[in-house]
Formats: sequence, C-alpha cells, structure tokens
Amino acid sequence: MNQSSPPAPLLQSQFDTLRRVGQTLARSLDFPQIVREVLRTLEISGNLSRGMIGVVDPDSGDLSVHAVHGLEPDEFLAVRYRAGEGLIGKVLASGRSCAVARLGDEPLFLNRLGLYARELPFIAAPLHLGGALQGVLAVQPDEPDDGLLDERVRFVELLASLIGQSVRLALEVTQERQSVDEERDPQRRAARHRPGFANLVGHSSAMLRIFDQIRMVAKWPTTVLIRGETGTGKELIANAIHFNSPRARGPYVRLNCASLPENLLESELFGHEKGAFTGAVTSRKGRFEMADGGTLFLDEIGDISPAFQAKLLRVLQEGELERVGGGRTLKLDVRLIAATHRDLEAAIDTGDFREDLYYRLNVMPIVLPPLRERLEDLPKIASHLLDRLGGMQRRPLRLTAGAQRRLSQHHWPGNVRELENCLERAAVMSESGEIDADLIRIDKPRERATRRSGSGTTPATPSALPVSSIARGSDAGGSEDGIDPGGEPSERERVIAALERAGWVQARAARLLGMTPRQIAYRVQILNIEMKQI
Repeated sequence: MNQSSPPAPLLQSQFDTLRRVGQTLARSLDFPQIVREVLRTLEISGNLSRGMIGVVDPDSGDLSVHAVHGLEPDEFLAVRYRAGEGLIGKVLASGRSCAVARLGDEPLFLNRLGLYARELPFIAAPLHLGGALQGVLAVQPDEPDDGLLDERVRFVELLASLIGQSVRLALEVTQERQSVDEERDPQRRAARHRPGFANLVGHSSAMLRIFDQIRMVAKWPTTVLIRGETGTGKELIANAIHFNSPRARGPYVRLNCASLPENLLESELFGHEKGAFTGAVTSRKGRFEMADGGTLFLDEIGDISPAFQAKLLRVLQEGELERVGGGRTLKLDVRLIAATHRDLEAAIDTGDFREDLYYRLNVMPIVLPPLRERLEDLPKIASHLLDRLGGMQRRPLRLTAGAQRRLSQHHWPGNVRELENCLERAAVMSESGEIDADLIRIDKPRERATRRSGSGTTPATPSALPVSSIARGSDAGGSEDGIDPGGEPSERERVIAALERAGWVQARAARLLGMTPRQIAYRVQILNIEMKQI
C-alpha cells in the first residue's frame, strides 16, 4: 500500500476526530474549557494522547503551557519554552512541525512536563492564524511508529489549523473579560486612568528624578532595589513600576520579609509539597509561582538571614526553584522589586548580608529622599493626604497658614507616614474641618530628641546616615575631622568636609567618618558629590 494513502480505519478515525473537535470548538468560547475538551477528544477518538497546547506570550515571545491532558494545572503552569529550547522551542523558532519516530532517541527532548513515553512517537505542530504563530499543539500517538508518521503529522497539522482559529477567538474573549475585571479593580483602574503616578506626590528636583527613573525602569524586566527610610513610600514606588510596565496585566504579588520567621519564609516564597513538613496537608504554590509572568515585590529584603539569602540568590540566578519537599524544578518568569531601609553596605562589611546577593539585587537602585530633605513637597503632600482623609470622613478638610508653618518646622523623622498620622489625628479633632496650628500635635519626646541631635535619630540609610556614625572618629566632637556638630550640617556637607580634610582621598575620608570605603563611595554617588583631583 502507498504510504501517502492512509488505510481506511485510520482515515475513518481521523474523520471522526475532526468532526468531534469541530463540535467541541463550536460549543464554547471559554479558552480553558475548550483546550481541555479538545485534548480529551484527541485521546478518546484520535488515539493521540498526552496532548499539550501552549500559547505564545505576545510580550516575551516565549511559549507558556496552557493545557496538558493528564496533568493538573499546578503541575504545568510554570512550564515555559523559549525559541530553540527542546522540540517545542524548535517549532517556536521555525514555525514548522516537528516529528520524532521514537522520542527516546531525540537528544533535543527536554521532558519538562515529565509526561511523555520515550518509546512512542511525538508530533508537535504550530498553531497559526493569519501567518502569525499563536502557539503549539503537541501529541503522542498511542502505539509505536507503524510507518504512518508522515500521515499522522499531516493530520495533526490539520487539527492545529482548525484549533488555531478558535483558540485565537477564545483568547480575545478571555482578554476582554480580564479587561472588564481590571476595570472593577480600583487599584488597577487608578493606575490606568489617573495621571502617571497619582499616589506619588512632589515637585522637588529629587522627586522629579525619581519619577524619571520609574518611567525608564518600568519598560524593562530589570531587578529594582528601592532604598529609603521607613515611611518614605517604597511600596508606592513598587506599585508605580509594576502598573506602568508591560506586566501590568500580570500578577502583582507582595511580601514583607520581616513579617515571617525563616522557616515560614521559605515555604511562603517557594511553596511546598504535601507532607513536606508537619501541617503541610496539601501542596501549595509559593509567592514566586504566584507572580509568574508578573512582578514580585519583596519588602524589607535586608531583614532576611544569611542562610536564607543563599537560597534566594540561587532562585534569582537560575530563574527556577523547587518547592519545599519537592523534586521538580519549576522555571519561572518573574520581575523582582525589592526594598529595604537598612544600610546594606554596612551589613556586607559586618557579614550580615551577602555581597553576591547585593549585586544581584542592586541592578537598578532607586533611593528615596526622606521628607526632611524635600520640605518644598510638604504642602502638596499634606493636601493630597487631606483629600484622602476628607473622602473617608465625607467632608472637606483644609490647613490654615499657621498649621502649614507648624508642619514645616518639624523634622519628620517618621517621614510621610508620620505626617499622615499627624494629619489624621488633627482631622479627628477638628469639628469644622479647618485644621489650625493648635490641632497639629507632634510627638514631643521624639521632636526634642531630634532637635538635640539634628538628623541623627533616624535609621541609617543611603540618603541619611546618623550623626553618631558620621562623627564616630572623635567622641569629643568634630574638631579632629573638621566637622562642627553644633552647626548641624547636612550629610552632604559632612562628607564634603571630610573629603576636603582628607585631600579628597576617599579611603582617608572614610576613616575620619568611621565608615568603610564602600560606604563613602556609595554616598559620593547618591549625594552627587563631584570629586576633586588634587
């Protein structure tokens, strides 16, 4: 018999399969339901088992697996293929079908799904629509190769052509539903319909520089490290980056690393398998898996232990992880944004933070200035906060000139968070909605301590180091290094004074200030100090 003419039983089986697939595609536009039923039909009627349908991500160009007959969603949702990776990636790169008579003989086979039988053939065909590659259909015939592989490839290509059109239509409907759902999500709606960074208020040069950094970094999947004192709005920066990025439609997952002990942090981030530890009664996805295709924001990254830092570093380097108690490697596509108020350079020098993790995180640093260094933004920030408080209290709120002067005279060691608490307290005490200076109640002990030591009561950050750290070289004052503590100069002035005293040699200035060379080099950079050549 000529191999180009399939035997009658095979032709009849293929005809029945086409008819049933057509009926399935006509019944629904629910994409997940469609692909599950189609793959089930291929196994029952077409003797094509272990079916897989993957769809090309229009942003990255990678193929993500959307349905696998015989596997639960949590067993394949993390599987992705780049062009050229394995047999699926080969189809993705060439746009042409790929067939193997015996899968175990093919060196390109990656077995990421852990599903296919090595002694059976394997067929993968592209899903095209209008000349564009939309995805891949992969199946495995139930029996070893009987010499009719070419005929089966042509049949799978016919199925792919039929499925491709319906998959495209179903995806458009699914995306439209997601858009409607997003419109109902206040956070996403605000990010899209209100001005660029609606919750980020300020017109100072420091904040305008921050806005420019956000706009530039949002376009790319680069890792971002947001630094600044507690209460400066690091989470708002992370929100702005995600919702103004190409991943805005993807998941946005957040975790405060300081809120969990180390043993729970590993399970929370990486997930766990059933029985991995006492109390693990079911398998559970971790935050990394939840964020696949989107953004993961890790706040207080500086608080994790060195032991856990090593585990996190591996995930960031490899782009893959294993759940606690599991043996299957999951490939992930996650954009990481981290934040901390700690001085990581000092933590590296003391051995509390890994230097290799620091460089992995510090690809694109964004340093938020404390409120006391941008007091020109205070009226606008106060007005923004009062608008929000007024909405909660359902009445207009306003500050008198005296209240504004009172606010501008405070040092704000607690930054915007302290300002918000202060205004909310004043709004509660105001019967008319007008807030005068006598209603501005500031924490007196904190204010007196701040006044005594200048900027020295705040935690050490890249933008504001304590006076005690800067003047550590002499307990008696600043005469030895040329710094007068009584004048309460800014940090920039202190560093410049030390550099001048040291002849603009950074290592010598670092010793005068009680810093390490790494710390002073970082401050020269973020404080925009122009080094003189002497």
